[in-house]
Amino acid sequence: MHAKTDSEVTSLAPSSPTRSPRRPVYYVQSPSRDSHDGEKTTTSFHSTPVLSPMGSPPHSHSSVGRHSRESSSSRFSGSLKPGSHKITPNDGSRGGPHRKGQKPWKECAVIEEEGLLEDETAERSLPRRCYYLAFVLGFILLFSLFSLILWGASRPQKPTITMKSITFEQIVIQSGTDATGVATDMVSLNSTVKLVFRNTATFFGVHVTSTPVDLSYSQLSVASGTIKKFYQSRKSQRTMTVVVMGNKIPLYGSGEGLSSSTGTLTVPVPLKLSFMVRSRAYVLGKLVKPKFHKTIECSVVLDPKKLNVPISLKNSCTYS
Repeated sequence: MHAKTDSEVTSLAPSSPTRSPRRPVYYVQSPSRDSHDGEKTTTSFHSTPVLSPMGSPPHSHSSVGRHSRESSSSRFSGSLKPGSHKITPNDGSRGGPHRKGQKPWKECAVIEEEGLLEDETAERSLPRRCYYLAFVLGFILLFSLFSLILWGASRPQKPTITMKSITFEQIVIQSGTDATGVATDMVSLNSTVKLVFRNTATFFGVHVTSTPVDLSYSQLSVASGTIKKFYQSRKSQRTMTVVVMGNKIPLYGSGEGLSSSTGTLTVPVPLKLSFMVRSRAYVLGKLVKPKFHKTIECSVVLDPKKLNVPISLKNSCTYS
């Protein structure tokens, strides 16, 4: 080893490469994904590179920090579903203050969207209850209308009663005493009334009852009969025979025309036959059950010379 001279040093100097001064390195950070309005923020980092022994600039600490932040930011963004946004307490500090005219943060939009979803759910559930209520009300209305139509259609189809004849078999007038021992004249009468009941309805039957068939003289009942309850089907009729009789009915002085010393009637006596027929139809169960009433009054003349002879009642009765 020998020491180099200045000339040798000078001669070797041109052969070594000339190093140009290094320029400052600038790092550009991409805008944060959390900003809502798309504002772009550029942050510049100026660092002076330090030469490594091999002549290449080492990685700066700021570059490592940026890489780690970008990696964490990428992981954070990737964990979220598309279109979703998580609000953190640091969003306000990173995004900076709100500018004039800037849209509100996405937190408000999320709350508003949840409110709209709740309103849509409420609107979706409300019509179901309304449909149920409307169905019930509609069914009741239609059923009531149907019942009213049936009731209106059944009213004109009233049963008809036709009185045919009355036959007097026996009449006896005699003196006697009533249950209290009062002496008076008493009358006994046997007769038969024939009538026809017809149900004119085309779609329902009727249940028929009647008041006692009363035969009276001067407002004094001298005989009575009973019509048993029966059912008459639609578009049908029946002929009935009713026995009207009275046994030892006290006259108490009101039957002067019926008095006879011989015990038999010698002169014709006017009588009145009256009763009422009630009919009820069950058109729709017990919901639609029209009722029909018919009152019959007939004027009859009892002639002792026409016993056991049918007396026509065709033109002697009124129906109401």
